[in-house]
Amino acid sequence: MNPGDRVRVVHDDVTDEGVLMPTTDEEHLVLKLEGGYNVGIAREGADVELLESDVYDIEESEAGGSEASEIEFDEDLPTVALVSTGGTIASTVDYRTGAVTARFDAEDVLRAVPELAGRANYRGRVVADILSENMTPAIWQDLAEAIREEIEAGADGVVVMHGTDTMQFSAAAMSYMLDTPVPIVFTGSQRSADRPSSDNVMNAVCAVEAATADAAEVMVCMHGTPSDDYCVLHRGTRVRKNHTSRRDAFETVGGEPMGTVDYDAAKEGQGDAAGVEFSDEYTPRGEEDLAIRSDLATDVELVKPTPGMDPAAWDYLDGKDGVIVEGTGLGHVHTDLIPRLEELIEDGTTVAMTSQCLEGRVCDRVYDTGRDLLDAGVVECGDTLPGTAKVKLMWALANTENPEDAMGRDLAGELTEESQPWT
Repeated sequence: MNPGDRVRVVHDDVTDEGVLMPTTDEEHLVLKLEGGYNVGIAREGADVELLESDVYDIEESEAGGSEASEIEFDEDLPTVALVSTGGTIASTVDYRTGAVTARFDAEDVLRAVPELAGRANYRGRVVADILSENMTPAIWQDLAEAIREEIEAGADGVVVMHGTDTMQFSAAAMSYMLDTPVPIVFTGSQRSADRPSSDNVMNAVCAVEAATADAAEVMVCMHGTPSDDYCVLHRGTRVRKNHTSRRDAFETVGGEPMGTVDYDAAKEGQGDAAGVEFSDEYTPRGEEDLAIRSDLATDVELVKPTPGMDPAAWDYLDGKDGVIVEGTGLGHVHTDLIPRLEELIEDGTTVAMTSQCLEGRVCDRVYDTGRDLLDAGVVECGDTLPGTAKVKLMWALANTENPEDAMGRDLAGELTEESQPWT
């Protein structure tokens, strides 16, 4: 039997029929079932019957042959650096446990997404091999340095393969840490490549097209709808994952997306930013000089007050460099918590206020509670998203002389201009 043959496998009184797929796992067979899903079956104790030979064309690249990693260079195409940090888009199924595991390097992504061929020249590198819930500020610093090196080496754009759970934090971090003359596009996948509903191909293709476009910004490129019609380009500091599993889980909060990438146009265009349209202002390619400021003050916490919270829950905040409060409404906390925040500020901690609300901005001048917070020294963050505010404060504490002032100013598109019709 060979990969591509249709087989029937009986194991543990269960019968499965499907196409035998290539795998480097010596302990498991991998079958592609009729519905499109892959299933792993322990070889030991399995009774395998050949039903039909060569019903599925399996190329050498799918088997992970040595030739699969060779990437030809075409001087007429732009060069896109594929930087992998792991995540579902760069994942496969561990058939020993049934779990999705981050295993692929950037060149494996090219093998897994052949639709990327002919769009650009690719350079691949791995910064981390993690699921994004394990992301750390130290990896952000490694990522920023890797992106800088790729751009310095001549990349016309960078695509960062990243898990979706913390993608918004990493995109925000790169927005502050890097001044870039080329697009930096984060993309990922809500569903792994072995699932028929996987979004990895469309997201990767659209991200590469965006990376060859004119907007020298940090962006997130993900599905715009549950269907395979277009991807949305979100600004790295204004994006949020708003659904646990939908393919269109990411949304721009507090504004409009930067643009879209039409998938049909991207598939037919094969390069030259096919299908990319921008609807928001952006920094044009080549306008900024490449620069990196990747120092971070990592002792910063994001806290969320809720009714009934014991003030002692914030005892661990003593000595922190900074605290972002995700307050209620316009930016409030229970009045019993205000003295605690005042103590932190008097001890040298920068405390800044955001809101639990998805839309609108903090304004602590409306109610007595808000005014008491301002009197205590709490800084308002406008309509900056709480997660973005945490990353911003980590960066501002390490790179600005007055981080309190920086938190109230727009540095990377995270804070919209305040409208004050009464002035």
